[in-house]
Amino acid sequence: MGSRAVVLGASGFAGAEVLRFLSSHPGIDVVAAGAASRVGIPLADFYPSMPSYAGMVFSSFDDALGLEPDIVFSSLPHTHSMELFGDYQAKVVDLAGDFRLKDAAAYPVWYGEAHRHPQALDDWTYGLTEIHRNEIRDCSKVANPGCYAAAALLALAPIAEAALIEPSSIHIDAKSGVSGAGRAGGEGFDFVSANENSRPYSVTGHKHIAEIEQELTYLAGSQITVSFIPHLVPMNRGILATCIAQLRQPLSSTDLEDLYHTRYGQEHFITVLGHSSLPETKRVSGSNFAEIAARIDDRTSRVIAMCAIDNLGKGAAGQAIQNANLMLGLPENTALDVAGMVT
Repeated sequence: MGSRAVVLGASGFAGAEVLRFLSSHPGIDVVAAGAASRVGIPLADFYPSMPSYAGMVFSSFDDALGLEPDIVFSSLPHTHSMELFGDYQAKVVDLAGDFRLKDAAAYPVWYGEAHRHPQALDDWTYGLTEIHRNEIRDCSKVANPGCYAAAALLALAPIAEAALIEPSSIHIDAKSGVSGAGRAGGEGFDFVSANENSRPYSVTGHKHIAEIEQELTYLAGSQITVSFIPHLVPMNRGILATCIAQLRQPLSSTDLEDLYHTRYGQEHFITVLGHSSLPETKRVSGSNFAEIAARIDDRTSRVIAMCAIDNLGKGAAGQAIQNANLMLGLPENTALDVAGMVT
């Protein structure tokens, strides 16, 4: 028997993806799926495509955690995780934003209210594996990145680490499928509103800015600020982030490509594309893989770095399981070698 896992928020899009990946995981066994609004309903009624959960019903959070699992995957609305896990002792991968920021003072600014367990923040590791692999391997609490943040950070990490860009020149234009809003969605996320439409939102204060700046500052060793504009596009899933920054000094296209290949050459889930290809969301849909490309605009002395991920894969559930594999001492790619659904 593998490690015993509980999935909270199991009726949401990200929770469902966690269950899907774990259904074929040889080292993790799901013992409970928590969903506050569906307690007692058979999982088979909700997810008939996942026969491995036949006989299991959605449970309350208290009942699920009462089973004392080895690891918890939590995909709950903001503030729920800080209440549940402020002093929780077992391993947790939290897919919400409650523990992503290291500075407690940043929570009122970006999330609209004070953190309820600020003393616990130092116990949590930011869970983008390609940046914090060693810390994740040795920790018990991981705060999964936001989906937009994962795409932007993967695109920008090599040039931020190499200090090749002006620290206040970064602009991120990102487009996400409708599932990024969660199953509850809200006004503007219904089919009639989203279909055949595209629109920006949160153009001056999206909460993912805080973690993007936090992690880029960590990588660069000096303060980084970004502008970030997300857009909703009429597709089910996927994120494409296009990041533009001013170069500090001239850089050839060959040197830039070499930098990305060197940085990500050993990364299992990162594909650095050559000069003849650019990232596409469809090629990574349903997977934990990311496609990245970078170009030099010689005319403006800017670098353009692009990343495509599945917002529910590398942007949520896949990344969470990648982290859990490390935390449990398992091969990092266990149950995650699922190719994108190209059609």
